[in-house]
Amino acid sequence: MKLSRAASWFLLAFGVWTWFIWVSFVRNLWKNGSGLAFDTAGDPTAYFWVHLTLAVTSFLLGTAVGVIGLRGVLALRRGSRPGAEDGAA
Repeated sequence: MKLSRAASWFLLAFGVWTWFIWVSFVRNLWKNGSGLAFDTAGDPTAYFWVHLTLAVTSFLLGTAVGVIGLRGVLALRRGSRPGAEDGAA
């Protein structure tokens, strides 16, 4: 399957965006002072574990989507080089 240039760049951008957003979220979750993420003894709460699980899942999915986009962008670059169609690189 061949991805279009727009789809490849979108997937790559989505992967980068996912990492940016979720790293920020985990950083804020870790520094949470509202009492949601950590109880008064400093132990993680169920809220913390659920949201950390969501973040890890999003990291994995964002990475997979970004890699697909990157591979699409690289394939398009290889295909646009002179002589790429006849196998001469």
